[in-house]
Amino acid sequence: MYAFNWYNVGAVLPLVGSALGATTPQLGIVLGSFLAGAGLFQLPAGFAALRWGNRAVAIAALVIMGVFCLASAFSPNWVVLALLRFGAGAGAACFFAPALGLVASYYPVGSRGPVVGLYNAGFSLGSGVGLFAGAFLGAALGWGWALAIGGLALLGFALLAPVVLPKSESLPAHRSLRELWQASRPVLVSRDLWALSLSFMGLWTSFYVAAQYFVQYAHTVHPAWSLALAAGLPTLMIAVEVVGGPLGGWLAERRGDMRVLLGGFGAAAGIAVLLIPFSSLEELVGLFAVLGFLDGATFAVLYLLPTYLPETRGEGLSLGLGLLNAIQIFAGSALAIAFAYVATYAGYTEAWVLAGAFGLATLPLLWFVTGHRYVPPDPVTNASGPAVPPMGRAT
Repeated sequence: MYAFNWYNVGAVLPLVGSALGATTPQLGIVLGSFLAGAGLFQLPAGFAALRWGNRAVAIAALVIMGVFCLASAFSPNWVVLALLRFGAGAGAACFFAPALGLVASYYPVGSRGPVVGLYNAGFSLGSGVGLFAGAFLGAALGWGWALAIGGLALLGFALLAPVVLPKSESLPAHRSLRELWQASRPVLVSRDLWALSLSFMGLWTSFYVAAQYFVQYAHTVHPAWSLALAAGLPTLMIAVEVVGGPLGGWLAERRGDMRVLLGGFGAAAGIAVLLIPFSSLEELVGLFAVLGFLDGATFAVLYLLPTYLPETRGEGLSLGLGLLNAIQIFAGSALAIAFAYVATYAGYTEAWVLAGAFGLATLPLLWFVTGHRYVPPDPVTNASGPAVPPMGRAT
């Protein structure tokens, strides 16, 4: 339901535009404002996890996001909708990294890859439901119901989360602000983490606009296509992510250099985005299926790698993932708006080319990541290597 509330807005953008009198650039601001909130609150979420623990922060975040998502359904104009989506993005920021840190804490070194992939697959499944069910609910009941149902469901699951999430982590010791800064500084200045984040900020935004903007693109360029058909293609992409995520994590645990997987997956994904405006409907079906696999596999490896870096292992993981997400999401919010303006004033072909080219342009920074090697289990002792495998180094 968390992921549902990321993508249900994208499924009803044409309906929102008609009902609230919003232009394509204004709808871009609505999407970008969610990402701005999600980006701004990534680091505060990481600090909060250091102070109160991953479990408590993740559950509180569900409540915050649910309230803002529900309120979004009653927006009288696009400006209010954008402001409320900013609040929903802030709640989203406080959930993802702490929840992933909690999941990683349940599993030992060497077995996290498929689990991290499965976590991302859950996000992909919810995203696909958000797109498809969001379009269905919007067409049948109106765009407001597509948002309201998502917010209400999220609040319902927030009540269930304390029951089903194990209390596996000990409560963090009380820290002064100085102690909190000292604990977080190695994460915030990690060269490996910055290089990893910057290298994939282009592809993060490419995947985002492919999922969120395709319905609006199809509505404009292919008006004969139904809303369900237009939403079905990005839904297919997200459905295939469910397979790509666990497989990508499994492969990453078995390769010494994770950059090889990330670079290969990333380059293929950037080229696929470039091809979107030049493809027929039949070609788009295959293209979105490939994009889905690449998306799931890429981000499984991307979120797995920091779990092995010395500076982001253990309690620093949530803050490290928060930094990674913040960099990518800030770039995403800017590109979401830029994509809309380019599509309006230059054309959708130029906008898709921009998205794909931006994804490819930042990939070379991946080779500045030095903490990219996983130490496999010893074949004789079956031990997973030293307590601190030489994956990278703290700056």
